[in-house]
Amino acid sequence: MSSRTSRTRVGKYELGRTLGEGTFAKVKFARNVETGENVAIKILDKEKVLKHKMIGQIKREISTMKLIRHPNVIRMYEVMASKTKIYIVLEFVTGGELFDKIASKGRLKEDEARKYFQQLINAVDYCHSRCVFHRDLKPENLLLDANGVLKVSDFGLSALPQQVREDGLLHTTCGTPNYVAPEVINNKGYDGAKADLWSCGVILFVLMAGYLPFEESNLMALYKKIFKADFTFPPWFSSSAKKLIKRILDPKPETRITIAEVIENEWFKKGYKPPSFEQADVSLDDVDAIFDESGDSQNLVVEKREERPMTPVTLNAFELISTSQGLNLGTLFEKPMGLVRRETRFTSKRPANEIISKIEETAMPLGFDVKKNNFKMKLQGEKTGRKGHLSIATEIFEVAPSLYMVELRKSGGDTLEFHKVWSYYLNAIVILI
Repeated sequence: MSSRTSRTRVGKYELGRTLGEGTFAKVKFARNVETGENVAIKILDKEKVLKHKMIGQIKREISTMKLIRHPNVIRMYEVMASKTKIYIVLEFVTGGELFDKIASKGRLKEDEARKYFQQLINAVDYCHSRCVFHRDLKPENLLLDANGVLKVSDFGLSALPQQVREDGLLHTTCGTPNYVAPEVINNKGYDGAKADLWSCGVILFVLMAGYLPFEESNLMALYKKIFKADFTFPPWFSSSAKKLIKRILDPKPETRITIAEVIENEWFKKGYKPPSFEQADVSLDDVDAIFDESGDSQNLVVEKREERPMTPVTLNAFELISTSQGLNLGTLFEKPMGLVRRETRFTSKRPANEIISKIEETAMPLGFDVKKNNFKMKLQGEKTGRKGHLSIATEIFEVAPSLYMVELRKSGGDTLEFHKVWSYYLNAIVILI
């Protein structure tokens, strides 16, 4: 390991911990050093974008996202580019995922589920009016702010290679199988608005039931259930909620209820408050600038690295709070056998180098290839699972002198596989440390 570590600054933003990562992008916590505002920055690798011929698509999607100003959609503030990366500056919310709320409570009461469903429909309807289709709506992509207001994340960016063909339909099969509409699986073209509404219906069922309407370990068996809309309601659902969900989860898109009809539904309208917001003037000059191929360097930001002696990154108060839901730091650290999500963290008073060694010692017998970079580790599974190789990102942060926070999160592969190895893996680490 090198003897120094660094913090990166891009323009007026100092980058902090990684919040999540995918095939084409990584999302980092960041702070505007001029205003002190916390943001999330999605970082895309230009080389990968060019390799997959995604420039035109990303430009259209970013332009659309910047024009979307809705209280239930994550706000995009600006976009920047360096010579090698594209930076999308987004609103940072601290309330966690709606998925976490379901996982901890089991299910929501009907009135609470309706409130979130109303906000979801508001967001989806607004975005559809601007021809933006999500195609991967699920509770994990629905965030909550500090006041419990729902925010749809990654709208229009979750499936970047999206294309509408001459028939006016989408043809790319994407999304999470349990939430995907039957016509998407059918691979014959589909209406993005109708497919998104199906996913909203599955989400409403999950919020009220605490489990999925379509669930099978075998993928073909799952698809058969989805094609037939083969599901049953739990006894606590009201008759009016059942009727609405039945009309949304209609396997025939041509007879499926529309969003306009959902908004007029009696069950939906109970306590409904239409969103109020102002349309502001938005400039797309920065979007054009980052894709300017003239090579004008004045449009580019520069990544500046501040070199420091090699120690784990120290979390300041803002970043520490960013790891928790709202200001409740009681949710910050996991118990070894507690609720397992796509990320978890615990504290240790052992020296950072010893923590790194113990994690490596535990991971290798489980078939993980270990790559180390200072106080970060990448654990790559040898076997290929349902969604490729399971990959776990690990990082150690200093929260106080001689007190370290260890964060482990799934960065690739299947969440179910992650859960399966987790109970043994996390407890073995905690016992060793």
